[in-house]
Amino acid sequence: MATTDGGLDRRGFLAAAGIAVAAAGAVGVPMAVAQPPGMPPRTIPQAWTAAPTIDLWTGAPPESGFAARPLPMEKAPPVFMHNVEKPYLRVFRPARPNGRAVLVIPGGAYIFISIDNEGAEVGQALADRGYTVFVLVHRLPGEGWSNRADVPLQDAQRAMRLIRSMAGTYGIKPEQVSVLGFSAGGHLAATLTTDFGQQVYAPRDSIDRLDARPRTSGLIYPVISMRFPDTHADSRKYLLGETPDPATVSRRSPAAHVGPETPPTFLMHTLDDPAVPPSNSQEMLQALRVAGRPVEAHFFEEGGHGFGLGRPDLPVHQWLGLFAAFLDRHAAAEA
Repeated sequence: MATTDGGLDRRGFLAAAGIAVAAAGAVGVPMAVAQPPGMPPRTIPQAWTAAPTIDLWTGAPPESGFAARPLPMEKAPPVFMHNVEKPYLRVFRPARPNGRAVLVIPGGAYIFISIDNEGAEVGQALADRGYTVFVLVHRLPGEGWSNRADVPLQDAQRAMRLIRSMAGTYGIKPEQVSVLGFSAGGHLAATLTTDFGQQVYAPRDSIDRLDARPRTSGLIYPVISMRFPDTHADSRKYLLGETPDPATVSRRSPAAHVGPETPPTFLMHTLDDPAVPPSNSQEMLQALRVAGRPVEAHFFEEGGHGFGLGRPDLPVHQWLGLFAAFLDRHAAAEA
C-alpha cells in the first residue's frame, strides 16, 4: 500500500520484501530477506530531523542488558528505528497552540518504530490542528532488556509524566495530555490507558510523582489481545518472549484491565486488516462498554494496516478528523 507521499508504508515494505506480515497465529518474520530491487528508498523525513529531541531519562533508563542487533530483514528503510538504548521524544509544535498535547506512539510490532507515516506525518497533522505533539521512540523489548514485558510501559509512563512536567514550557494544560498509538504502539497506548498506575519502575525524581493517566486515548488498528488466535504473533513474541507464562500474558492484556478510571477511548480499525484482526478493537470496545467507560469506535470497510493517516481516496482517511472531534468533546467536558 502506498502512503500519501507515494512511498511504501511499512506493510508495503514487508510485503514487497517477501516477508509475511504475521496474522493471528502466523509464524514470525524470517531472519534475513533482501530488499527487492527497484524499491524506492525511504529517507528520514526533514520534519523529523527538525523536531527537537528530549531524552526521557536522566542517566541510564531502568533495566539492563541492552544489546544492539540487526532487524530481521536486510536493508530496512531508515525510518524503521531500532537499537534504542536511550529513549526520547520528538516535539512537533503548533503555530497556534490550543493548550493541549498528544503523546504519539508509532507501531512496528515491537521490532522497530515506524517514525515516518505514524510518527512525523501524524505529529505534523496534529500540530496543524493546534496540538503540541510528542512522538515517543521507546525501547524495544527484544533488544536484550531485562524485564522485557515492562520496558515499553516504563517509557510510556515516563513520557506522560515528563510532558506534564514541561507544561509551562510548552504552554499546555497538564490535565489535557492524551495518547495516540498505532498497531503495536496502539498496544502500548492501550496498556498506558489501563495500567497508567501500575508501578513498573522505581521513582527516581520529582517527575515520577506526576500522574501518568492520559486525558483521552486513541487506539488506531491496535494490537490488544496477547492470546491466540486474535493476537499479532510478532508483537506478542517480541514483547513477551517465545513462551510467556499465563501471568505475563494476563499482565499485558489491556482489555482485561479496563476499570472505572480508564480514560475515554477512541478506537479505529479496518475490516480488511490483514495483520491485526479487527477483533482486537472489538475486544477493547466490549471491555469499555461493560465497564461503563466513554468509548467511540469506527470500523471502515477497507484500508489495510500500517497506513498512518490513510489514503485520501478512501473513507478511512477521515479518522483523524473524527479523533480530533472526540478530543474536543472530552476537553470541553472537563472545562
